[in-house]
Amino acid sequence: MSQSTALRTSPRAADSRLAPHGVPGWLIALLAVASGMTVANLYYAQPLLSSLRDVFHISTATAGALITLTQVGYVIGMLFLVPLGDRLEKRGLITALLTITTLSLVAAGLATSFPMLLAASLISGATSVVAQILVPFAASLAPDHARGRIVGRVMSGLLTGILLSRTVSSLVSDVAGWRVVYLGSAVLMAALALALRAALPQHAPTTSVPYHHVLRSTVALVRTHPALLRRGLYQAAMFGAFSAFWTTVSYVLTGPHFHYSPVGVGIFALVGAAGAAVAPLAGRWADRELVRPMTGVAFAVAAVAFAVAGFGQHSVVLLALAAVLVDTAVQTTLILGQHTIYQLDPNARARLNSAFIATFFIGGALGSQLGSLAYRAGGWSTVTLLGAALPLLALLYWTTERRGAGRRPARTSD
Repeated sequence: MSQSTALRTSPRAADSRLAPHGVPGWLIALLAVASGMTVANLYYAQPLLSSLRDVFHISTATAGALITLTQVGYVIGMLFLVPLGDRLEKRGLITALLTITTLSLVAAGLATSFPMLLAASLISGATSVVAQILVPFAASLAPDHARGRIVGRVMSGLLTGILLSRTVSSLVSDVAGWRVVYLGSAVLMAALALALRAALPQHAPTTSVPYHHVLRSTVALVRTHPALLRRGLYQAAMFGAFSAFWTTVSYVLTGPHFHYSPVGVGIFALVGAAGAAVAPLAGRWADRELVRPMTGVAFAVAAVAFAVAGFGQHSVVLLALAAVLVDTAVQTTLILGQHTIYQLDPNARARLNSAFIATFFIGGALGSQLGSLAYRAGGWSTVTLLGAALPLLALLYWTTERRGAGRRPARTSD
């Protein structure tokens, strides 16, 4: 369906004529907020692990499984639910997924056992891929000359949700308890479902290809484009290190050296927001065809960050510096990776994005679990060794990359 046809189906379509880029500002803002709110569901639990460990009388490693299962759910959603956006009417699909998210968050907030919380988190993680449906939805509504600007605004909302989720979770849990974090998010998801149902224009399926053919074509892209797998593995290592850091640093901050409250952990999490400042720089590096060298630099920075973190287990300043460096490095490789894969096939960007994100979220899930196991086995020092090893392995793999591979011409596919 064309942009003009889609907008005509919206009751507020006339307002879009007032916007120079053809899409009303309120709709862009709604999509940005919605993306941030849904992706935040993946990160609310990170500062709660110490509390959940005590409430359910479980080990540190078992508590870390909550982060792992949530991210595994997200991978499942990326692989099996996001492709439905090409086969089903998008507004109805978004409403259905948010309804399931709401119910699973209610179950999490009312959980009477840790396995129940795990199951609910797995489901909410899978359906929170709504954010990855809304971004291409925004792209489909935008005219060619304003697509990058509009998608960028929506992505800024998604990034804000990631950065603020840990702080919001910490503050709410300290005031009202961890259950209110989940129940409050359930209320937000229900309100969001209603708002998007009323505001979004209908958007017909873009393909009649059978669902299983769409899935098979996504797998085929990984075989067709070696750069897709390479960048996915790069980001899996980086996101694994990122997840290991943020899954376990709350144990350090609430431990005997710092005695931080959940609010203190949440305030500490805000320092990661500084990593977002690298986004425009990374974009410029990509435009200047510096993808390969700056990727190597980012790997090195991440390894140094964990060295700093290792020396900083008794210094909150050094821990904060390590957090900024980790987030900066991960953000850099993410932007450079997206720049690379989007050039591979302009006609398959949604499927390329699905494969890319699913690959590195597997790394994130493994990083969360390995980080918890490392902390139980040897404390924070062992976590920092694990965290440094992952980007160093990626750097070793990077040395095998053919120079100029990131500048390969775009290809097309069915």
